[in-house]
Amino acid sequence: MTEKNTRLHIQVAGDTARELGVARGTALRESLAEAAASYEGLFRMVGVSEERERAGVAAVLETLAEWRPDVVAELEGIAEGSGVSLAQVVALNARTEILALGNRGGHECSTVTSVIDGQRLGVQTWDWHIEFDPFWHTHEVTGPGYRFVGLTEQGIVSKIGMNEAGLGLHFNILGHREDRPSGVPMHVLSRVVLAECATIAEALELIRSAPITSSSAFTMVDATGAVSVEMSPAGVFPIPEIAGSVQRTNHFQHETPLASQKSALYEPDSSERLALVRERLAGGLPTASAAMVELLVSDETQPPLTCVADMSKEFGERWATLATVITDPGAHSIRILDGMPTDAATGHWRTLVA
Repeated sequence: MTEKNTRLHIQVAGDTARELGVARGTALRESLAEAAASYEGLFRMVGVSEERERAGVAAVLETLAEWRPDVVAELEGIAEGSGVSLAQVVALNARTEILALGNRGGHECSTVTSVIDGQRLGVQTWDWHIEFDPFWHTHEVTGPGYRFVGLTEQGIVSKIGMNEAGLGLHFNILGHREDRPSGVPMHVLSRVVLAECATIAEALELIRSAPITSSSAFTMVDATGAVSVEMSPAGVFPIPEIAGSVQRTNHFQHETPLASQKSALYEPDSSERLALVRERLAGGLPTASAAMVELLVSDETQPPLTCVADMSKEFGERWATLATVITDPGAHSIRILDGMPTDAATGHWRTLVA
């Protein structure tokens, strides 16, 4: 594509967590308030009252103040730099946990790792509400801990990323009946893992020590392996690499959390997507990153590995693939396509090196 890419990219730097927050908030000052208001609208739409949102924000702040007070300082810095309230910033970072209180499911992300020429790569689609497409960006974060790069949403400290140690992290939401917004938010946990961990082993140790009360899967790749870590109130359950690949959609694969899964949120969609990916892998692993991306292409007759928004539906039901991401631990890089896997050949890829 020859036209100029307009997707926002920010550089976040600081010697302290609060300085990082102020830098992020300042860079996003023109759009963060609108993003927060849009999420407040989504919370109400899925049935989460203002009272329950406020209670969740208070519980998250209490947990973070004890577990990682520097994260609280960073969130305070975002509020200061952007001009929005601390409560709004916390709600953005805990949006997964607050939305879990609601009554809606939907389409979500698909992730695959593979060994290609002896090197592990990860690929993911990020599927979300089309109304939030204006509110995501790429970023480079340089501060205490490891430098990391990736994509995230306005005001949210991390989502999908790669750090300078060569640890890549992909992100898929899961749903458990005991989910509640009182532990560390998953987006915050992503930021802590990328800033503090050099390897999958270190990440697993950190995750197991974290106060987790909500559900997601981090599919991580480094120079030596890949794993998809299922996290929920029931515990932490690593799903290992098998035959050179890990595949992840939005349901639990370990029997313990699966027993209390909120299946209505993502099923049967999630299992159907996973089955399609595994069917495609049955003939052998892809031989190039482009072939990995092609694994996640689907049409209207297949399970929706690729989502196209149906604009005839109401707010909260218009799911779309907003981005496609490739992580390369060997190169310490992440490639981010502003669009769907079907746009891979013609769309704009942004490459960031940690």
